[in-house]
Amino acid sequence: MEVMLSYIYASLPDFPLYDGRRLPPALATPDGADRLTRLPRELRRKIVSRLPVKDAARTAVLSWRWRTIWHSTPLVLIDAHLLPKGQGFPPTYSASSPPVAAAVSSILEAHPGPFSCVHLVCSRMGAHRPQLARWLQLLAAKGVQDLVLVNRPWPRDVPLPATLLSISTLTRLYLGLWKLPGAAALRGASLPHLRELGLCCVEMEHGDIDSLVARSPVLEILNILACFKGLRLRVVSQSLRCVQICLSIMENITVVKAPRLERLNLYASCNTATGHGLCTRVRIGDAPKLQAFGYLEPVHVLEIRDTIIMAGIKPSTSTMVTSVRFLSLIVRFGVRNDVKMLPTFLRCFPNMESLHILSQKCDKPTGNLTLKFWEESGPIDNIVSRVNMMSLREFKGEPSEVGFLEFFFRSARVLKTAIIVMANPSFTPFLKDVAFSKVRRSSRNMASKSCQVHVLGSNGPDGGEVWSFKTGANFSFQDPFSVAEVLGRC
Repeated sequence: MEVMLSYIYASLPDFPLYDGRRLPPALATPDGADRLTRLPRELRRKIVSRLPVKDAARTAVLSWRWRTIWHSTPLVLIDAHLLPKGQGFPPTYSASSPPVAAAVSSILEAHPGPFSCVHLVCSRMGAHRPQLARWLQLLAAKGVQDLVLVNRPWPRDVPLPATLLSISTLTRLYLGLWKLPGAAALRGASLPHLRELGLCCVEMEHGDIDSLVARSPVLEILNILACFKGLRLRVVSQSLRCVQICLSIMENITVVKAPRLERLNLYASCNTATGHGLCTRVRIGDAPKLQAFGYLEPVHVLEIRDTIIMAGIKPSTSTMVTSVRFLSLIVRFGVRNDVKMLPTFLRCFPNMESLHILSQKCDKPTGNLTLKFWEESGPIDNIVSRVNMMSLREFKGEPSEVGFLEFFFRSARVLKTAIIVMANPSFTPFLKDVAFSKVRRSSRNMASKSCQVHVLGSNGPDGGEVWSFKTGANFSFQDPFSVAEVLGRC
């Protein structure tokens, strides 16, 4: 449960507040004059809105000119800032929540609104159901816009009050460790201004997400984490731009009609890991603007429009998604059938500019396919030749990995950047120096003479870092899968 909570907290939106760093001494006034109070009222309201709620409320005692500022400023309430002194965030699973819940009640009652941003993530909601009902009344009455609501387990299936789904002012909503209300309540949901929805370890029935999306006419971002029931999702939306599903059991993901969809990220299907043995079907229908697609796996059944993509299928217009520019794949290079499916997948995306591959460990290798396989795999040279950015993560120097690299470097004529990220040897035993030398040998006969090859180490977790919703939904990143672009902005 601690691990699951860590994933949930990492997936939540950042706190929109001042981070507490001290200002440099150079900004202090030598005469000790109070210049903050002389600032225009609107500027002082902006200052207060960026303070933790305790500090914001305390500004009322500074002077008469500050007395009404907090009450007239849209409320920003992060309950993590109400934790007892010495208790860090995120709180431990066993942490007690009554003091935090009592403080939240007092603040929501005292502030007249509106509520700009409210993050309630530190309380065991099952023990505070009367307070929760009152909180939702206040949040609705005072026009909350950005709401994050996480139930500190256990139990995990605390019913979410249906009144939440009728708060018409919401623009962003994240829910963690709840049970969605029944179909009747969902049919009554009204979220006319909701642009971003995150569901993290939420129990729901088939069709529940479809109902929420249908009642959110301007929804642009849909994030789903840790859905363990077997997710069936039909994407029908005139507004969605980004759909991300992470660490979930996925049965059927179908993009029916999504004219604005730009990103579809399906990371780390849990079907095999949990022993369910389900085969994830991914169908791409009407999505003319889809540009970034990942993390496609050979164990997925990919269907493009009405054609199921099988190894060796003859390429045609009915088997291609020509809009995709950025493609990410998860491949077990030690499994022959995985590698044999890779050329077929590449032919489905003839206009890709960036290719990103995560090399996944396999418990039962079935043999390696080297350079000869790629040379005989059919017409994919013309597709690879258009790629200008490539990354291979969790590289261990296995023969199949090296064979793919050799072929790729010989075929990619316009390649500008190649990034090879080694696996963490603490989890995966391999010889880093030997793997490094294999990368260098593979790059000797590169078709692109201007390509820069970067080989990086890793101290990350086994299998690589978990996908970040924040990165995937950040449209300032042209390529959300690019290690170089994301790290360059951090």
